[in-house]
Amino acid sequence: MNREQLMPALQCKVDELKLLGYEQATIEDVWNCLMMKKWKKNNEEKRLFELVNDVLSLRATDYMAYIMTKEQKHDRWFTEEGLSELEQLF
Repeated sequence: MNREQLMPALQCKVDELKLLGYEQATIEDVWNCLMMKKWKKNNEEKRLFELVNDVLSLRATDYMAYIMTKEQKHDRWFTEEGLSELEQLF
């Protein structure tokens, strides 16, 4: 799988996500989302048009679910910022 060949489709998807309000969408996040969601179980070689279709058909809800899961895995509660947020809650 050649990421460089998919750059136009990846950029198009990032632009679409930004238009939908996901201002912090990046090519890296879209790529990682696809690797984890669509291409994780796929052992067969896909053709370029199939990969482009996967990129362009990525739904915003799937992208957002990936981002939320990624953020939950980052344990920030015991950083200075996280402790400050906890203090504000209590």
